Amino acid sequence: MAAAESDRQVQSRLAVFRGELQKLGWTDIIMETRYFASSDAETVQRYAKELVALQPDLLLSQNTNTTDALLQQTRVIPIIFAIVSDPIGNGFVASFPRPGGNVTGFTISEPTMGGKWLELLNEIAPSVTRVLVPHNSATLSGLPSAEYYLSSLRATASFLKIDARAAFVRDASELESAIVEHARPPLGGLVVIPEAFLTAHTLEIISLADRYHLPTVYSLRHFIELGGLLSYGNVILDNFRRAAIYADRIFKGAKPSELPVEAPEKFELVINLKTAKALGLTVPPTLLGRADEVIE
Repeated sequence: MAAAESDRQVQSRLAVFRGELQKLGWTDIIMETRYFASSDAETVQRYAKELVALQPDLLLSQNTNTTDALLQQTRVIPIIFAIVSDPIGNGFVASFPRPGGNVTGFTISEPTMGGKWLELLNEIAPSVTRVLVPHNSATLSGLPSAEYYLSSLRATASFLKIDARAAFVRDASELESAIVEHARPPLGGLVVIPEAFLTAHTLEIISLADRYHLPTVYSLRHFIELGGLLSYGNVILDNFRRAAIYADRIFKGAKPSELPVEAPEKFELVINLKTAKALGLTVPPTLLGRADEVIE
């Protein structure tokens, strides 16, 4: 299950997954795919039911929402998730080394990333004294999904003397209102965590950050390709490559409960110099030197 059929990011991910399977000898795999808008929970549930009814040998899930929907429909068919932040907090697995059920996969980042994102924001925009972390979803335990990152972010905020707060938003209108309100006093910035709702509103967030001159750090590189300032996060395509390796093992008899959930292996720092200039920021040479890609 994947979001936005027309999204080239999604198409690239599926191409990497299929390509790796072919390298492993699975040239005749039939893939039944469902695409949807990330914010359309009803459609996600319907598609999950449809896919499970087909009784496939394996289910590939893109994110937290789709994994949750699939697990509501089956506790038997193997499921691999590719980009989930907190599989334990969401109740998908018992632990990383021993998932304990019919699902395993790959996380998109680690809890300490919250602090790392704030450090990078402080490095590229040292004048920022207030940071907003918008979020939309909650874990199955009831905690905000953002809480996974907020502990390290708050600790770093305290050290850097930055006022950081999270804002729960239910829809695009509330997302805009929260950002506009945050932008009224000066010296504000944003941290955009990896979350399906926020990814679905990529263009809106980038537009608001530009309109209100808010330096913003993102977790995914495609935000920067579309005009965002800076991103630091997991190389998503690598997760789909590794998901194919797990699929190969499951096709050969391994059980998801025997395959540990794995943390990210590859990270990338991407900076958009055009956006930095528009915001009146001078990117430190030390930061440019660490960047994996600079968009000019």
